Amino acid sequence: MSSIHFDISERKVLLRILDIASVLGLLYLVGQVFNFDYFKINANHWVWSIVLGLYLTIFATIFELYNLQKASKFEVVIQNIILTSSVTVLFYLLTPFYTPQLPTNRLQIIYFYISVNLALFLWRYAYIVLISAPRFFKKVLIVGNARDLDNIIASLQKSDPNYKVIGYINTENAVYNSTHDQKIKDFGLENVSEAVQENSISEIVVATPDSSGMTVSLYNELITLLEHGVVIREYTQVYEEITRRVPVQHVDKDFYRYFPFSRSNQNKLYLFFHRILDLLFSLIGIGFGLIIFPIILVGNLFANRGPLFYTQIRVGRNGKHFRIYKLRSMVKDAEKHGAQFAEEKDTRVTKFGRFLRRSRFDEIPQFINVIKGDMSVIGPRPERPVFVKALSEKIPFYEVRHLVKPGVTGWAQVNAKYGSTQEDALEKLQYDLYYIKRRSLFLDISIVIKTLSTIIFYRGQ
Repeated sequence: MSSIHFDISERKVLLRILDIASVLGLLYLVGQVFNFDYFKINANHWVWSIVLGLYLTIFATIFELYNLQKASKFEVVIQNIILTSSVTVLFYLLTPFYTPQLPTNRLQIIYFYISVNLALFLWRYAYIVLISAPRFFKKVLIVGNARDLDNIIASLQKSDPNYKVIGYINTENAVYNSTHDQKIKDFGLENVSEAVQENSISEIVVATPDSSGMTVSLYNELITLLEHGVVIREYTQVYEEITRRVPVQHVDKDFYRYFPFSRSNQNKLYLFFHRILDLLFSLIGIGFGLIIFPIILVGNLFANRGPLFYTQIRVGRNGKHFRIYKLRSMVKDAEKHGAQFAEEKDTRVTKFGRFLRRSRFDEIPQFINVIKGDMSVIGPRPERPVFVKALSEKIPFYEVRHLVKPGVTGWAQVNAKYGSTQEDALEKLQYDLYYIKRRSLFLDISIVIKTLSTIIFYRGQ
């Protein structure tokens, strides 16, 4: 009944597998056709291929080749492929214990580098032309109230470019006026099964906040469709899967139904290794800070002209207050008129301070807080008590983010845009709750890798 489509997880797995397969395939072909003996694929040197595939996957993740929004834009993909292949080849050349010895003919290194680039270019071009084509889009029907449809459609399609809402069933009397450019059909409450079949619907998302608009006939139609293999899911489940956020604005007061918090929050073995990694990363971070300290000291002396460090009271785990350490990035007396959120182009931030923020060097002293136990390397951003009090009164479940230690970096810090409005705070809370709900070693590693991407691409806040 439905057309062929690939889910998010399927596309990411496909990208990873075929990235490695295309590179190894072309290198094997080059080895067979030309006198290329630096890299060989055979039973005697199978470790070489595994190490290359591992490096390629790690650096492709850091340089955002698996970001689906960017994977469908060839001009962005070209840049990221060059970065990925360059660093991958460099690391591969520098680890000869697990990789081939450097060849006598250094020209083979150039052939190796060109082959990696060419393989990725050809495969990713094929992905954009074929798999990212409209025929592989997931066609979705939304069942929901007119007043919520615009926000629901926008949030889903923004997060996944291959997720296309082509129709809706309005479950209330109000008229829905779409503000989207694309034509979205009104399927109505009659003959839903026929409409689903004619439009090759892949999935139906039920987004009604209550059952008042769900008529008996609509229920029966949905059950019939379910029996015929059409996927029917609840909106909060779909939203969380696609956006990697918890939609608190659509969650009932009975939040325990929606937040089965990760067992890792109480798992002593996970918490032990998490603490070990906190200390390890903190020592590395402080060591790096000491290396670049002369540069920061000179920059602060001539550009910031004032104290190098500053401290503030922030809210930590279980609402406990602590004093945070940071490098000063604003002018002196920046809050002489009272506490206020930093804005994206805040005039209080000095030029050197903007560099510290964009590079995230201003957060290096927070590793002292991590060692003291006030913070973790990964967790929600610690906010000031005055802002926590204000936001808790306006945003449901805001205090839930204090169930874990705040972090130097976190799921919200690497995903949410910079902002100071209540809507921005809501978006960051959605990411924070997702982390608390799905907290795991794998997610922690993902955040570390995304943080490296943030630093490399100079996107610090």
